[in-house]
Amino acid sequence: MERWRANRTHKIMQQTFSIDGMTCNGCRTHVEQQLNKLPGVEQAVVTLEDHTAKVTSQHPLTPDQIAASLPEKYSVKVKITTPPVTAPGMNKSVSEWRQLFPLFLIFGYLTTAAILMNINPWSGGDFMLDFMGLFYIVFGFFKLLDLKGFPASFGMYDPIAKRVPFYGWIYPFLETTLGLMFLLRWQVPVALIFTIIILGITTIGVVKTLLDKEQIQCACLGTALKLPMTKATLIENSVMLVMAVWMLSRFAR
Repeated sequence: MERWRANRTHKIMQQTFSIDGMTCNGCRTHVEQQLNKLPGVEQAVVTLEDHTAKVTSQHPLTPDQIAASLPEKYSVKVKITTPPVTAPGMNKSVSEWRQLFPLFLIFGYLTTAAILMNINPWSGGDFMLDFMGLFYIVFGFFKLLDLKGFPASFGMYDPIAKRVPFYGWIYPFLETTLGLMFLLRWQVPVALIFTIIILGITTIGVVKTLLDKEQIQCACLGTALKLPMTKATLIENSVMLVMAVWMLSRFAR
């Protein structure tokens, strides 16, 4: 019990660094990943627009320590240092939920739309197909907003994109194609098989990232929305996989 209390009340330092040299979301993702690997760092969030890194750590960090973890092309300066505050298991959780709010909101809209499309008369099978179709169209759209930065972010955890960068470039178009196939009811079994394969492979990468406790950005909504990689990503993929397996089993009967 005493150890638990100690862990809950240790002090953390919040610092903002200016990092020059970032030119794209791939750079931003790489810098953020490297900073989150530093000893004592609780969370690092890098913003490309203003070239800053907000670092929450168990002890103060110097610009030299930050620079040493990054390639030489980056230059680092301290912008703001916030005095130590009580470490917040709860605050960190609230922050993550706030970051994930857009994901849950989108899921709510997709679910509502799929229900309304099939409510009269109700068809559970058509609901699943429409949900998967809308899911792919919407998520593919967000990825296409920053097609240049998406492959690097996706390659941080997807096993195929890590080895074959071109896969990251075509993935948004693949999602869009699958979405149209579901909505148009064209070659649905083929679309289901592809869904199981590509989401199954991505889920393996997500699970590995979560087990390794790596703090990286989730690319499920591209790089336009900065979402952390959490169990929500695993749940999102699992829902799609369960629907795909269920529907494929029905087509196989």
